[in-house]
Amino acid sequence: MKKIALIPIDNRPICYTLVEQICTINEDIKLYLPERKFLGGLLDMADISALLEWLKTLPKLDYIVIALDTLAYGGLVSSRRINDDFSAIKNRLGSFKEVLKSKEAKVFGFSSIMRISNNNINEEEKEYWNPWGKRIFEYSYHQHKSRALKQYNCVYNTVPEEILDDYLATRKRNFEINRLYLDWLSDGVLDTLVYSKDDTGEYGLNVEEAQTLEAEAKSRKLNAIIKTGADEIPLTLLARAILDGNNVKIAPIYTFPDSKGKISKYEDISVENCVKSQLSLAGAELAALENAEITIVVNNFQFEQGDLVLGDLVNAFQSNFQIPKTPYFIADINNANGSDNEFASQITDKKLENTNILAYSAYNTSANTIGSALCIALNTYLAKKSGTFNPAAFKHLMAVRFLDDWAYQANIRKAVREGYTDFEEGLKANIAEFQHYEDKISKFLDCKFAAKYFLPWKRSFEIEIELLQM
Repeated sequence: MKKIALIPIDNRPICYTLVEQICTINEDIKLYLPERKFLGGLLDMADISALLEWLKTLPKLDYIVIALDTLAYGGLVSSRRINDDFSAIKNRLGSFKEVLKSKEAKVFGFSSIMRISNNNINEEEKEYWNPWGKRIFEYSYHQHKSRALKQYNCVYNTVPEEILDDYLATRKRNFEINRLYLDWLSDGVLDTLVYSKDDTGEYGLNVEEAQTLEAEAKSRKLNAIIKTGADEIPLTLLARAILDGNNVKIAPIYTFPDSKGKISKYEDISVENCVKSQLSLAGAELAALENAEITIVVNNFQFEQGDLVLGDLVNAFQSNFQIPKTPYFIADINNANGSDNEFASQITDKKLENTNILAYSAYNTSANTIGSALCIALNTYLAKKSGTFNPAAFKHLMAVRFLDDWAYQANIRKAVREGYTDFEEGLKANIAEFQHYEDKISKFLDCKFAAKYFLPWKRSFEIEIELLQM
């Protein structure tokens, strides 16, 4: 049995319960997760001391997958908010480093390059992001562009000096912590190190930092990986651990093959390169269709990706879904932040037992969708191949994904957001809308269930779905 421990970014369902659901599909995997109460949330940082003690108590493991932001700052959101200085964070990490060395497991670590969101929403940032977020983004963009294109004149700064100084000090601290992980890689504490770029673009201090880290890693002959994305990276690294060096060949097919070179919203690489990068990080092999064991069906966009939350150019599938001959999984990225309604309808109109589907996802960004779908698919495929597949657990996971990505994100979330300042009240007012989707998904999976719905962070972005089998 493969023993894998994972310390998530935070306590969101996509970071915590999805990991549990994925590993339950394969009875050959023993997953160790810390208690959810130890992890950080939107307003609370993780109990770092409790996580350290938990890690010490674990038995001999094959793999450890770690969100380094959780160890350093108490979580992804906390990494942008806490005021601890570099020395305090370095000392904290030193304790974890010694424990990890003692475990003698392969350790896959990932750390975020601090994002710069182009808005004034301070929900995940320091208080001054409202009203200065967009101005800080502009400063970041033009500073990097000015240095990258030496003939380009940087725009003058319009951010108050004390705010900019605090922001740049936080960035510098986090950047120096990220440089520290290169030593961990050099010392053999980490077998794999990934730096993630979340909400990125062509220019910005975050892009510049990524380039600097990449150059330093190259000069030191270290294989640190710079990757667009965030939430899906622990899942892709989990897939890497599950795959465990096995060679699985995967071929992509696109609903708009001529548009695979286009760039999704919130990303800086093409859809095609996003697929390649996720497969590479998971340890899977990109293959031609005629040689593939698995097919990834990418429902991409023809001209520009829509966004179901913002209502920007919302796209719809305009063909007939053809089931691939090989086992397959679906990454639905026609729109950001949820499923393509027509595409999801066509999938769920087919009976599960008459298809060979391994996974479905339409979560948030293209990288989030592709990475999470890939992890589910590889685990499902290997479990079926080895005879350790749990079909009930698979149906449970598939029901949750369709209820989340299709029912809620693509449809009900809009109603929850409109006309309600209290999103929990909005959810209660629209709870009956789930019934239509529950009926379709139940028929697709050939099982009956009841579901409960919660907003764990009391905002509309993520929903917690508690599924009760009947």
